[in-house]
Amino acid sequence: MAYLIMLVGLFLGVILFAFIFIVSKRGGKYYLAPVITFLFSGMIVAYSLFIVGGFEGVGYLFIAVGFFIVSIVGTLLLPLLIRRIEPQHLNKRDKISLVLLPIIFFSTIGIAINSGDGYWIIKQASAAPVETEGYRISTISEGSKEVTLLLGEKYLGKEVEVENVSKRGSTEIILKFVDGGDDDKVPFIQIGIKEINEPLKVKTTDGDIFEPIGSPRD
Repeated sequence: MAYLIMLVGLFLGVILFAFIFIVSKRGGKYYLAPVITFLFSGMIVAYSLFIVGGFEGVGYLFIAVGFFIVSIVGTLLLPLLIRRIEPQHLNKRDKISLVLLPIIFFSTIGIAINSGDGYWIIKQASAAPVETEGYRISTISEGSKEVTLLLGEKYLGKEVEVENVSKRGSTEIILKFVDGGDDDKVPFIQIGIKEINEPLKVKTTDGDIFEPIGSPRD
């Protein structure tokens, strides 16, 4: 998944680099293409660390790496790219590219956002069984929710996997339990989810349903 996200960053970085490079033809300031691409990667890093934060922000860091790579490679290839190019001259192909590149850029971002799973694993480990079994919900960064699953002795020696998170209608989290965990512990998992459509349903692939417990939802 990390490599796929980085590829998206590379693709978007190439589009941004190409757009700035074409625009720079008017004044011959071709160095702006790698410089602005590099600055854009820095902006993404800042957004990831200071606005998104946490595990959710890691994906943005991989995207920033893609932009950074494009800026470095673009700098190395710049002398070859500007050879035999006349400044202040935009041909018909350049003008078409200046229209199409932003469309491709923002369309790619839109597709990436809409095709995302909408959830991520915050923490996954083993823990001692609890007396009251169920889940808790808390609010994390930018209004996203964290679902913490607490399990009893029934799940000793098990491991938990997120089978599916459905947001059609009310949100439904389906969990799959398999053998392979510690014999004296139960699986522990915290799931980050961007939005919950009430009523939330948390259940297993076998049809067992978990109820909310603990403190009230934020």
